[in-house]
Amino acid sequence: MRVLVVGSGGREHALCWKIAQSLQCAKLYCAPGSGGISEVAECVNIKVDDIDALLKFAKDKHIDLTVVGPEAPLVKGIVDAFKKEGLKIFGPSKDLAALEGSKVFAKELMKKLGVPTADFRVFSKFDEALKYVTEVKEPPVVIKADGLAAGKGVMVCGTIEEARFALKSIMVDRAFGASGDRVIVEDCLVGEEASIIVISDGKNIVPLASSQDHKRVFNSDRGANTGGMGAYSPAPVVTGELFKKILDTVIHPVINGLSREGKPYVGALYAGIMLTKSGPYVLEFNARFGDPETQAIMPRLKSDLLDALDKAVTGSLGGYKMEWDPRPCVSVVMASGGYPGNYDKGVEIRGLNDARKLKDVAVFHAGTKMGSRSTDGKNLFITNGGRVLNVTALGKDMSGAIETVYNAVRKINFDKMHFRTDIGHRALNKA
Repeated sequence: MRVLVVGSGGREHALCWKIAQSLQCAKLYCAPGSGGISEVAECVNIKVDDIDALLKFAKDKHIDLTVVGPEAPLVKGIVDAFKKEGLKIFGPSKDLAALEGSKVFAKELMKKLGVPTADFRVFSKFDEALKYVTEVKEPPVVIKADGLAAGKGVMVCGTIEEARFALKSIMVDRAFGASGDRVIVEDCLVGEEASIIVISDGKNIVPLASSQDHKRVFNSDRGANTGGMGAYSPAPVVTGELFKKILDTVIHPVINGLSREGKPYVGALYAGIMLTKSGPYVLEFNARFGDPETQAIMPRLKSDLLDALDKAVTGSLGGYKMEWDPRPCVSVVMASGGYPGNYDKGVEIRGLNDARKLKDVAVFHAGTKMGSRSTDGKNLFITNGGRVLNVTALGKDMSGAIETVYNAVRKINFDKMHFRTDIGHRALNKA
């Protein structure tokens, strides 16, 4: 098969890395790709939201399957455009990508289908929202911008002052652009978070291994929300019984409900779950593979990912099961200094080859590009984003995976780099 992966981050590097291992993969392209991805796929300089150019490329190169990584092209309608031309593509249609593209759409769908989620109100006017959080709703509350915000449009507000700031930032100052046209104000759920991702063919699902993200920028879950500072898999808090409950109360109702409406959901469906004392509740849906969860999941996958993706697109996932390496995996994000705020680009990254020589270690590039070759003739990489690398390691147990991954992290260096030193700590507490 000739395969095109759309995207350029660590998630797409992990997907390309896994797809390239498939005996069914004859040629692998990635658009636009990155410096690191270029080591496993041929990178093509096409932006992820340039659907016309991507479509032309897929037709010209006789692509058998396109796999979409990020949310923006899904929300823009890339799947609809490809299907209209008879091309196979993995991902949901534009109207179903609204599960991620519009938090209001997702919340209202959950309410209709009886999927457990926090009580909420929707506002399109700043004054009305402000009156609600100052006169009606007692903090803590969670305030969410309606549309895409790169994982940063959710604010947990412990005081009225914080809620006022959040509403002003989203609706008045337009910190997230048009995503601030509407906001959701919802109850603040208390518990531990977990990420559940499944592959769906519209009727059948195949779950991936459980995982857990670390959203906050600093240790002990302090500081601003980010796109994710690291992840591990599996999440010990998600026992087998609890996993089944999440599938039965969250995933199956959504997939089956959409199917009944004649809107089969094909692609990866991500459910961010809060595990409360009352059971699992949905925090959010994403219409694609998680980032950075995918980077911690793919090294554990023993099955052929490309085969599973192709079966999803052709509606033949029924009875399919994935095989998993029982060893846990931990992935640590190495970020540019200043992230998630302003940061520099073009900084030389040193020590990558030393890190990759370690057993059971993989380094996925989240924001890099190729620089000039070093004096020894090896590839030289420079930073090209806020989240730069996903350093990933398997271990015989969680403590072993954590030890190995940080051994690898310590071999890498670039100016002003930043990373959390406590990725996986929650899993150790469950041991």
